[in-house]
Amino acid sequence: MTELIAILRGVTPGEVVGIGHALADAGITAIEVPLNSPDPFTSVRLLADALGDRCAIGAGTVLTTEDVGRAHEAGARLIVAPNCDAAVITAAVELGMTPYPGVATPTEAFTAIAAGARHLKLFPADAVGISGAGAWRAVLPKDVGLLPVGGVDATNLAAWAAAGAAGAGLGSCLYRPGDTADAVGARARELRRIWDEKSQ
Repeated sequence: MTELIAILRGVTPGEVVGIGHALADAGITAIEVPLNSPDPFTSVRLLADALGDRCAIGAGTVLTTEDVGRAHEAGARLIVAPNCDAAVITAAVELGMTPYPGVATPTEAFTAIAAGARHLKLFPADAVGISGAGAWRAVLPKDVGLLPVGGVDATNLAAWAAAGAAGAGLGSCLYRPGDTADAVGARARELRRIWDEKSQ
């Protein structure tokens, strides 16, 4: 799964569908609503109902197995976490969801893989760096994807793609609370273009 995941931290239910449509129209196929956003499960449900056939909808900042279950009930297909919690990974896999646990060391990466993860959120990506991720790539299983999150934007997305990233999580470079759907869509089109050009 090669994905650019739009991270809509702080999004509200009243704006989420319009922003979701703008992202989907720009070619973004995965959207994450962090659980520290206002009324996040409502936003996940609204996105899943409106765009579930076009985008993989996910919940982010998922820290407990209870929240995995609530996200599943709301229609989420992705579970994104800032940390590596084997119970959260296992719960997501058992529900047929795709977990993206956060890893910052090779030890955490292999712990996540052992728990059933096949996609790893490299976080914070700017701390590990592209060269560090390249060293990880040499020892990780070939079918495990690395998704950098944290400090990824239009200035370095191409470099991450060239380094073998399986996707990227795009947060404040794409959406900040209060942004219009048109503004988010324009940024998304540019990021999608950069990714597509470098990941061929």
